[in-house]
Amino acid sequence: MIRLGVNIDHVATLRNARGGNHPDPLTVAKSLVGSGMDGITIHLREDRRHIRDADAEAICAWAGKPVNFEMAATTEMVAIATRLKPHGCCIVPEKRAEITTEGGLDVLNHRGELRPAIARLKDAGIRVSLFVDPEPDQIHAAAEVGAQVVELHTGAYANGKLGELDRLTEGAALTAHVGLECHAGHGLTFANVTPIAALPEVTELNIGHYLIGEALLIGLPAAIAEMKRLMIEARAR
Repeated sequence: MIRLGVNIDHVATLRNARGGNHPDPLTVAKSLVGSGMDGITIHLREDRRHIRDADAEAICAWAGKPVNFEMAATTEMVAIATRLKPHGCCIVPEKRAEITTEGGLDVLNHRGELRPAIARLKDAGIRVSLFVDPEPDQIHAAAEVGAQVVELHTGAYANGKLGELDRLTEGAALTAHVGLECHAGHGLTFANVTPIAALPEVTELNIGHYLIGEALLIGLPAAIAEMKRLMIEARAR
């Protein structure tokens, strides 16, 4: 069964736009149990533009669903993660000026920095994922530095780049071949999720912005249920 992780960062974006405490990410997360969601994803950014420290603490302490803690591989974030002990951490590239994550992590050229961060997270009992583009060198490097999971960046595919589905298909196969679990995410929608969910090596998709947007039309539980239905149908073909 393929899993769906729901990124609720933009619940916090909406709250922060007005100030105050509403809508509360933890309250929303609790309301989604039973909707088809298998896990919660949150990204605690350096600038705290959406999820805040208090959100991360409350959501990790709740643990009603496995928490996927997206983070940069900084000393600060590793310390926070090892204290909160989410189910998993996904290390992503992070730039202050970007609106959203713009590409995969350059594992190949940052192996020396990533190894000790990954080791600390694993020592704390946290499952470590690296968010990478579907490039063979990056996938091999992810295995080399000790990651347990690779999350393939589907942004270029979602933007219609030619040949990207083939790259993702090959990347997913290689991820499994080198002994890593394969996840995928970024820019996935009702219209484009089926080919990615159909990849047999992919065990989890992490989707956020699109689901929050669809919630304005049909509600978040309904949007999640429809996404999960499409994912399951893709696997049944």
